[in-house]
Amino acid sequence: MKILVGYDGTNSAKEALNLAKSHAKAFGASIQVVTSMQKGTESERQEIEQAERGLEYAKSLFEEADIACNTHLLIRGLSAGEDLVEFANENQIGQIIVGVKRRSKVGKLLMGSTAQYVILQADCPVVTVK
Repeated sequence: MKILVGYDGTNSAKEALNLAKSHAKAFGASIQVVTSMQKGTESERQEIEQAERGLEYAKSLFEEADIACNTHLLIRGLSAGEDLVEFANENQIGQIIVGVKRRSKVGKLLMGSTAQYVILQADCPVVTVK
C-alpha cells in the first residue's frame, strides 16, 4: 500500500506526517510526500528552495522510523488539490492524508480549499488532520 501525504510546511501538514507514520507502520505501507506549486519560475526560486527543505525534513522523519519514503515537488501548473488527486491516480495511491485549516464557509468559497477538493475528487480514502 502507498500513502500520499500532502505537505506544505504548516502545523496541520506536520500532523499529517505523524499520522502517516502511524498508518505506514500499521499497514506496512510506503509513503509518498508531495508538495505542489503552481509556478516554478526564477522569481519563485526562494519558495522552491523552501519547499525542497520541507520535503527533506519530511523524508528524514520517515527514515528515522525505517519507513520507505519518496518525496515529490510538483510544479505542473495545477492547483494543489488537482496535483494531489492526479498524483494519486497516476501512482496507485491507497490513502491520502492531508492537513486542514479552519476556515469560514465564505473563506472556502472565495479562496477554495485543497482538502475539500481532494476529499471530493479522490478515488481512494482521504484522511484529514487538524
